[in-house]
Amino acid sequence: MVNLSRYTLRGVATVGALAGFAAAVMPNAQAAQDSGATSAANTANTAATAVAATPPPVDGVAYAIGNPPAGDGLTTKSSLTNVVRYNRLYKTGAIPSSGCKQLNVSLRTFNGVVAYENNLFKCLYGSWALPLKQAGAAYKVAPTLVVHNSRTVNSYCGAVTDTAFFCGYNGKAWIYIPAYQIINYWNQSPTFAQAYATFTLSHEYGHHVQWLTGILGASWQRQRAFSTYAAQLEESRRRELQASCLGGAVDGANKRNYPFSGGFMTQYNWIVSNSGDQPGGVRDHGSLKNHAFWVTAGFNAKHSYTVAGNCNTFNASSAYVA
Repeated sequence: MVNLSRYTLRGVATVGALAGFAAAVMPNAQAAQDSGATSAANTANTAATAVAATPPPVDGVAYAIGNPPAGDGLTTKSSLTNVVRYNRLYKTGAIPSSGCKQLNVSLRTFNGVVAYENNLFKCLYGSWALPLKQAGAAYKVAPTLVVHNSRTVNSYCGAVTDTAFFCGYNGKAWIYIPAYQIINYWNQSPTFAQAYATFTLSHEYGHHVQWLTGILGASWQRQRAFSTYAAQLEESRRRELQASCLGGAVDGANKRNYPFSGGFMTQYNWIVSNSGDQPGGVRDHGSLKNHAFWVTAGFNAKHSYTVAGNCNTFNASSAYVA
């Protein structure tokens, strides 16, 4: 998944959220089970096949420059703490299923990855529209999805190398997804590639939700105001764990239509349980245990639906964002 330890904290001019997951080593099915669009044959293949590979790191970054578009109920007058801790997003109702289904396409080619991610992107937009509207955000504003095959991408938020990332710039937003990493995964394990592509985009869209509701910018202003590096890192972990939780919540809302079962779910669970801060790395994303906790909190409904209110990492004790 995404490991941002190579990135330093951004300066005052740029509100940057180190967004993502940890670099993953693809599991075999037994290891994945213990820890927690393509043809049907390929979808079922991974669960029974051991895969040993060390993929390149997928470093996710989220930048927000300027203010997000103003929604009917969005205000910038509240304190930064109120924006992140008592946001209207947490009071919204059930995240509806988009009714979308996984696209049956090979991820062996660039065009296949583009088609797969575009299909999922529409699902995410459809599911998040109502909660964002209820939160008073500009719910009709969708980010532009850019699937690319370049090592380095030049965006309005700057140049970023080898990473999926979100860029919010003066009322517009983009999500960038490197196709070549997903293609590499597909060549080793199609089901893992599908689960990886799904969770990565869901997480990055979680940053879009944070941006539209003012959480992303407010969190980075809080982080810059903290006087100690430890406090700054904790703020980063709250922000990143929330994006993963929001990704899990929208995935859980669509679990009856998308293939969240069998081999796909096995790989998805492994990715979730093995993402976060790695030994010796910067502590900016949260422990593996806490990452799995927050994604599960988002994915699993207390009733018959999932809600964004399960993802208030900013009101959690330090132990849950360690």
